[in-house]
Amino acid sequence: MSTLTTRYRIAAALILSFVAILLHGSVAHAEPFLIATGSISGTYEDLALETAAPLENGVPGNRLGGLGSGLAYAGGNIFLALPDRGPNAKAYNTGVDDTTSYIARFHTLHLSLAPSDPGAPLPFTLTPMLLDTTLLSSESPLVYGSGAAFGLPSGAPALNAVDHTDYFTGRSDNFDPAEPSTNPANARFDPEGIRVSNDGRRVYVSDEYGPYVYEFQRQSGRRLRAFAIPDNLAVSVLSASGNTEISGNTSGRVANKGMEGLAITPDGRTLVGIMQAPLIQDGGKVIRIVTFDIATGRTHQYAYTLTTGTGASEILAVNDHEFLVDERDGKGLGDGSSAVVKQIFKIDLAGAADVSAVTGAANLAPLAVAKTLFLDVVKALTDAGLGAVRIPAKLEGLTFGQDVTLNGATKHTLYVANDNDFIAATPDKDGVVVDNPNQWFVFAFSDADLPGFQPQRVTPIGVD
Repeated sequence: MSTLTTRYRIAAALILSFVAILLHGSVAHAEPFLIATGSISGTYEDLALETAAPLENGVPGNRLGGLGSGLAYAGGNIFLALPDRGPNAKAYNTGVDDTTSYIARFHTLHLSLAPSDPGAPLPFTLTPMLLDTTLLSSESPLVYGSGAAFGLPSGAPALNAVDHTDYFTGRSDNFDPAEPSTNPANARFDPEGIRVSNDGRRVYVSDEYGPYVYEFQRQSGRRLRAFAIPDNLAVSVLSASGNTEISGNTSGRVANKGMEGLAITPDGRTLVGIMQAPLIQDGGKVIRIVTFDIATGRTHQYAYTLTTGTGASEILAVNDHEFLVDERDGKGLGDGSSAVVKQIFKIDLAGAADVSAVTGAANLAPLAVAKTLFLDVVKALTDAGLGAVRIPAKLEGLTFGQDVTLNGATKHTLYVANDNDFIAATPDKDGVVVDNPNQWFVFAFSDADLPGFQPQRVTPIGVD
């Protein structure tokens, strides 16, 4: 190779590097790429001070944890964060799967995304602030377990008697054994997905116990509506023990793997739920997506095949027919291992077959929607310098956020949040106890990365 040719190649490489710096401020990134992270300590307590008394397992009833079980954008810098059924990672009573009378709730957060100081490792800084905590309740009476069979007090939270209100709780024995699992009178509630109506006044929450999809008044937390759930998703033999419940049923959702994710289309007309795992009668690796027409309650079901993860944790609307699905394993921080699979796929329900009347993995698989990889979260985070042992095992919350300007170009944002299981510190794979906070990871992407993207326009309510 001649010296002149070598010089030309070196010059070309320098020019390309210079262009990359102009475009991104550093070496060029493959989009979507990480632009910010933020966290809130798992040792904090939330703003529902009236629930602060210790639960059955001794954990404070307002421990601020699990904020990434569900995450919804509510306009401006406001987001709603959804914890699940509460702090049940501390063993105390296997009869109720260590669940407690933790009251279901959602939190209102201000997530400020601002340009970082020069020299910072990421171009933006995310500063979370807790604004409010809203407890979820029912105007109609709910069914609670007596607790007698497990040597426990009633599953009704103490606050019921104070407020003369029936609150939803995480305790697994709060159900009517004579009714199917989708009975809306059951007090047990394991929230996993949350979305906001376009007018900002209502929130929709999906759960794993029923599964349920409920509409709540955002300001008060009172349930306004229970959507009718297709019969094939329900189990008929209920138990406070998940393993017993699984063994006692031949159809319906698998215990603790119900409607894990929830989307709302940008026009605000359709809810889209996704089951975490295959139904008992389906088996295999095909899970179901269920759409709900908000006005009529009419439902449709579609098939989705798991290819990399052991389950689906979230679904997010790109437009009225395309969606992102969060597929993951259970490896990473919180599991004492290294993260392996946290991948987000894009799917299109337009023209997909309704599988409401189809049963069995072999019959469902040929009808499953096509999927393409949108974001390999583990790769993106490790590329940004985060070790796989520090990537949370349970990345479950997914939402779009506000646009940002990066080096003169407008970028859209995708927020990914973790469920820390209310555990503030946990051993990593080397046995070293490390912090396990509530975390958010913000990724930037362009229109070219996600063609057809139509953000939901939510009317902001409250502080912005």
